[in-house]
Amino acid sequence: MAEAIAAATECRQVKDHAHGKGHKHKHAPGITCPTCGDADGHHHDRSMGRLSFAAIGGFFVINSYLLAWFFPALQFSSSLSAVCGAFILAYPIIMTAAKDLMRGKVYMNELVALAILAALAGKDFQTAGIIAFFLLITIIIESRTASGAQRSIEELVKLTPNTAAKLVNGVETEVQVSELAINDVVRVRPGDNFPIDGIIVKGESTVNQASITGESLPVEKEVGSEVFAGTQNLTGSVEVRVNKLGEDTTLGKVKDMILQAESSRTPIVRIIDRYAGFYTPTVMMLAALTWWISGGGAEGMQRVITLMVIACPCAIVLATPTAVVAAVAAAARLGIFIKNVGHLELASKIRTFVFDKTGTLTDGVLSVARLSPVEGVEPAELLLVASSAEAHSNHPTAKALQKLAKEAGLKLKEAVDFQEVHGKGVQARIDGTVYSLGRLNWLEALGVDASGIHTGKKESEAFGMSVIYVAEGKKPMGWIGFKDKLRPESQQIIKDLKTVGVERCAMVTGDRESVAETIASQISIDDYRSECLPETKVAYVEKVKEHSLVAVVGDGVNDAPALASGDLGIAMGAIGSDIAVNSASIALMTNDLRRIPMLVVLSRKSRTIINQNLLIGMVFVFGGMILSVFGWMRPITAAILHSLSTLLIIFNSARLVRTGEELTMEDNRKAQSELE
Repeated sequence: MAEAIAAATECRQVKDHAHGKGHKHKHAPGITCPTCGDADGHHHDRSMGRLSFAAIGGFFVINSYLLAWFFPALQFSSSLSAVCGAFILAYPIIMTAAKDLMRGKVYMNELVALAILAALAGKDFQTAGIIAFFLLITIIIESRTASGAQRSIEELVKLTPNTAAKLVNGVETEVQVSELAINDVVRVRPGDNFPIDGIIVKGESTVNQASITGESLPVEKEVGSEVFAGTQNLTGSVEVRVNKLGEDTTLGKVKDMILQAESSRTPIVRIIDRYAGFYTPTVMMLAALTWWISGGGAEGMQRVITLMVIACPCAIVLATPTAVVAAVAAAARLGIFIKNVGHLELASKIRTFVFDKTGTLTDGVLSVARLSPVEGVEPAELLLVASSAEAHSNHPTAKALQKLAKEAGLKLKEAVDFQEVHGKGVQARIDGTVYSLGRLNWLEALGVDASGIHTGKKESEAFGMSVIYVAEGKKPMGWIGFKDKLRPESQQIIKDLKTVGVERCAMVTGDRESVAETIASQISIDDYRSECLPETKVAYVEKVKEHSLVAVVGDGVNDAPALASGDLGIAMGAIGSDIAVNSASIALMTNDLRRIPMLVVLSRKSRTIINQNLLIGMVFVFGGMILSVFGWMRPITAAILHSLSTLLIIFNSARLVRTGEELTMEDNRKAQSELE
């Protein structure tokens, strides 16, 4: 049964997408490749084969009982039917055990195989058949439960079309997705799924991104908007320029993260794996002792068979994997992708959350609130210089300046020799003059005489604005104030985190003291640090880690060092972001902060379920072993209890799948109300 417990295994593609040129895979034994169906592994076929053995063998065993009950004179036919059924049912179990031994491995399969062989040797074929039937059904259930990663990947692969409508000189041609190249243009019609990640170059539409983000509300897309493979185009026909293909797409990264999560092991599973090789010999010694104590004979053999059947610890081994599969599935439905299940377990122990401000607690979409030039400089001139110098930056302030300049109808000047000092500011040369934009202390360090703009600092602080200062050479030009909007759910999630047992919530930001203080007071943050550089954020996180486990929440782009430094890194809005996926332990594909308390709840529920499963498994296994040693349980009862314990654990773990259902229901209600 060990192969069924290999719940998540690895399937890695090398460069090209499925069925494309150079298609190459590495499969783990026993798992079908989710993309092409080729494989070294034939997990699905093996499960179907076992089901066939169970159905045919079960028919013969039942027929044996029916003949014995209703036609006592047909004793030979009844016995022959029992023999056929017993050997058919025993064959896949014994073969699996033999293969384990040939590989030099001793797993739990051998216990079951020996129990069946003992029953066959005792010529109790009906008992052997029933034992084999229930244990084979258990193995089938385990293998289907344990292949959660495989089925998750299969569902994701279905989201991506195999063909695409490629446009060449305005002419549409249907091609295989694997034949597309970067910068090709494809047309996607309403109702179709996007086959690639790309940028819309023509048309407008509404896109359902629930497959990746977990959000129910569709998103409006226009020219310049980014779209993602596997998401659904709902309303309009659009033309998209390809920028990512195959495993490089966001969907490809999601598939990889699911595989990483389900191929990882929690501490309890690692312990079980480590000592599995000692368990079977120990049970064998206990079986020999039971035989000796019971005086041997038929009664002793019955006890030994019962002991080996009930001692197979499938229920204990499945206690964690089944809960993990259910928890990962629930998280993925909410747009929460976990790289390692150890991180899921860790989330329940986090006592401090450290949030970035911009883009996390706030929308991260800044708008220009004030242009304050020094005497002799016009506001339009200040805006033109600032927006031209920031033209090559992706910082939120740069985007706000570009937007206002466009609305004002300004034609930007060409900026050369652009340099961006992370967390401090930018420099660029325009018409031969060097312009600097950024923090006041940075400009002063560059030799700028800031005395002319110090007077505006108190005014900006009074209105809670974020400010950048502008200088022409060594001469100040003025300052520009920006405002950011607080996310509506920010205050509530801080309360929710406290409700679920988080002791401290802190905020770190590169903004000034006044802005940080305003935000902190609005959402009841316990502690905050302002005017933080990336290294300052890391230093703060390291300091907090001295006293408690810390989760860092950021946008995954500007906060990569801090995310990596926390015990747990949670990247917000990771859809399409390579940095977010690489730097964080957990990626939220949407910017909905409500997912964070739900992650803690899911983690704690999964830990509770795992503990319950382990208790159930130990009660059945160790309790059953005691009963079998003293002869208080028969082999058939042991086989039934073995299957029952496995089913109880699977059903108990399945309760996790519905975690967070209230969030999706609320999103659906909002979507419905908007439609009405």
